[in-house]
Amino acid sequence: MALELGGTWGIAFLVSAGIAHEIMAKDNSSPQTTEINAATRAETLMKWVHIGQVETLAFIVIAAAVDKKNRAPILLGGFSAMVINEIEYMHAKQAGLAKLDQPGTETWSRR
Repeated sequence: MALELGGTWGIAFLVSAGIAHEIMAKDNSSPQTTEINAATRAETLMKWVHIGQVETLAFIVIAAAVDKKNRAPILLGGFSAMVINEIEYMHAKQAGLAKLDQPGTETWSRR
């Protein structure tokens, strides 16, 4: 199967990658905030990262199903962004948990 990279391929790739990043941004804080506040919020932050990944996957699959002409760049762009997001958030969590002696940006108490 030859890969046709003409016309709208690049646009579809960028749109798919962009929507993956936008959905993650909507559902999550940033990797920086994850790292800074890992001591108190790593579990809940990662829960929302993975919810965002599922939501992203659904949008990418739907787009690929309805746009057969641009299926390859939609899948490649979306999956690439999902992998990058997962790596960034997992690194942020690990880096933050390794720095438990440094203060986060939040102060709160349970009542």
